[in-house]
Amino acid sequence: MAESETRANLNTIKDQEHQETITKTQPLIPGLPNEIAELCLLRLPYPYHALFRSVSSSWNRTITNPRFLFSKQSLSISSPYLFVFAFNKSTAKIQWQSFDLASGRWFVLPPMPNSFTKISSPHALSCASIPRQGKLFVLGGGDCNRSAVVYTALTNRWSCISPMISSRTYFNAGNVNGKIMAVGGSVDGFGEATTEVESYDQETDTWTAVKRVPMVLAKYDSAVIGKEMCVTEGWAWPFMFPPMGHVYDSDENTWREMSGGMKEGWTGVSVVIHGRLFVISEHGDFPMKVYFSEDDTWRYVSGEKLPGEKMRRPFAVTGAGDRVFVVAGGINVAEGRVSEGQNGEFSVEWRMVSSPQSFVHFSPASCHVLYV
Repeated sequence: MAESETRANLNTIKDQEHQETITKTQPLIPGLPNEIAELCLLRLPYPYHALFRSVSSSWNRTITNPRFLFSKQSLSISSPYLFVFAFNKSTAKIQWQSFDLASGRWFVLPPMPNSFTKISSPHALSCASIPRQGKLFVLGGGDCNRSAVVYTALTNRWSCISPMISSRTYFNAGNVNGKIMAVGGSVDGFGEATTEVESYDQETDTWTAVKRVPMVLAKYDSAVIGKEMCVTEGWAWPFMFPPMGHVYDSDENTWREMSGGMKEGWTGVSVVIHGRLFVISEHGDFPMKVYFSEDDTWRYVSGEKLPGEKMRRPFAVTGAGDRVFVVAGGINVAEGRVSEGQNGEFSVEWRMVSSPQSFVHFSPASCHVLYV
């Protein structure tokens, strides 16, 4: 009896090994060499990767192989997607959605971990991204306002990372030389402010305290230009107080006061295009302007005006290459093409991007372009 069981087990093992051999030798796509078939898989829309993995074991093995991501990055065939963090004022529902800039399709992302779904306001959180790695970071959630999560586009999943050193809400965040910065904010959301600053290194999954910001700054806007992170308190109605701002130099680990011209003219949400700081003003007919550090002045961008009749505040802004994306209420999106003339002046041309009717009650809190 024992001998027959052993023989049966050996036969089962042989059958499994035989099946694995067949699976490994099966072509990814019948009729195509595997090298060509893999190039086809590299171009599949990323939100459907979970579905594509269920097609066959060979597809699953290929798509989940780390070499697949490396191939996509090394071949420079990653596509830009617009990611929008939105909220519904009536229901307090929050969600992330992405827009495929090539196909014009919208996708709703999986929900963030539970600790991020019970927040009082999405603006209490801060978001940053590493575009070429296809990663989004959301900071400030959880019971102690120290939680942090990262979304990886290739796997379409959220995962927790080490919590921040300091508890904070309503703060600024940004990607400075591949490290995620968290600057200032409120300790508990009820007035007690902090000037502490910390930096996250994803390679070691650790947060490190860096030079404190010299003064308390209310959250308004920030931008990363090269090695520097600019943080401004901005203008606030009814303009009773002058704006304040500071600039962090990552090479020197120092802060300096923002120049007068920069902070005086920073009257809206910002985006950096080709190393230049642009602002979509939140007043009047939403003019776009660009900052010139050479003489510490702002100049208006010529060309078309932002389609104000279809764009209602609040705005969230991001950019990629020579394109700027303004996301407004209802998740309406205006895409602007920025060009520079021979005389150093800039101009912009706008086009509207349609959004699903299901987004009509949502407003943007943050937006980013990732390459997937």
